[in-house]
Amino acid sequence: MAEKYATVEEYIASFPGDVQEILRTVRTTILAQVPGAGEKISYGIPTVTVDGKYVVYFSGWKRHISVYPVPSGDERLDVDLTAYKSGQGTLKFPLARPIPYELIGRVAKALADQRKHQA
Repeated sequence: MAEKYATVEEYIASFPGDVQEILRTVRTTILAQVPGAGEKISYGIPTVTVDGKYVVYFSGWKRHISVYPVPSGDERLDVDLTAYKSGQGTLKFPLARPIPYELIGRVAKALADQRKHQA
């Protein structure tokens, strides 16, 4: 990821059209679940923030979409995420399969709730 992007939209626009559509839906899904959300590019990828602090990151890759970090403390969500966990703190959603937007929304909500309780 050598390229630097000034905005989330610029980052998304760097992908092929079909992936842009998926990334925009992921973005909208996350923003809908994070009250008071802002967004910026951090570590070269889109970052959803609250009060300037990161809540959730997402990124596009050649064969998948990633969401970071993995929330903790919700056993049911943890079970539902099992198939998507890749390494510590990373969720990978293959582009060759339907993207589970509802599940990504649950991840974003859980991470927003965790951030709220840390404040």
